Amino acid sequence: MRALPDLTLWGVGTSRTVFVRIGPCTSLGCHIMKPIEPRTGETKTAECARLNLRQKVPLLQDGDFCIGESAAIVAYLSRTYSTPERSLIPEAPHEYAVWPEWCFLVVAQLDSTNLYVMRRHRADALGPIYGIAPEGVAKAGEYFREQLRHVEGALSDGRQFLIGDKFTSAGILLTTCLDWAIAYGVGICDNAHP
Repeated sequence: MRALPDLTLWGVGTSRTVFVRIGPCTSLGCHIMKPIEPRTGETKTAECARLNLRQKVPLLQDGDFCIGESAAIVAYLSRTYSTPERSLIPEAPHEYAVWPEWCFLVVAQLDSTNLYVMRRHRADALGPIYGIAPEGVAKAGEYFREQLRHVEGALSDGRQFLIGDKFTSAGILLTTCLDWAIAYGVGICDNAHP
């Protein structure tokens, strides 16, 4: 693992940017932000397009290297800049094996399949842009709670963390989703409260 350089995180105002900013950027000590917002045209500037052809946020710039997609950024930062004192990836083989399983479950099942659908179609969020769909929002909330049973089961033995005995980047991703679910009024299980 190497010392933290000056990393730049492009993006603000999205749940996926929050994954990165509140998670590994804060935990590992990097705080340089380029606060551009989605759907404003800022991601379509020549500079941003040169760095990221997808023209989406978040985008992490580490010297000449750029990476997008929030979960990929979280994994990259966790792997590249963790130290023994500040590690966000479990080291034990079985714990390491379930780390990506949790990361993918959180990003694919909890966030993308449910919370993003809710955000995209709620009248008080992005619904005016993408279409207000109260039934779709309600169903996404139901499915979120159904998928949360995996978290409830994992924490049912009284442990504090998803994996092992310390906080990992999987927990960062989960905590961010739980915060959004609470903000959206989606009920979460008692043992999953952040």
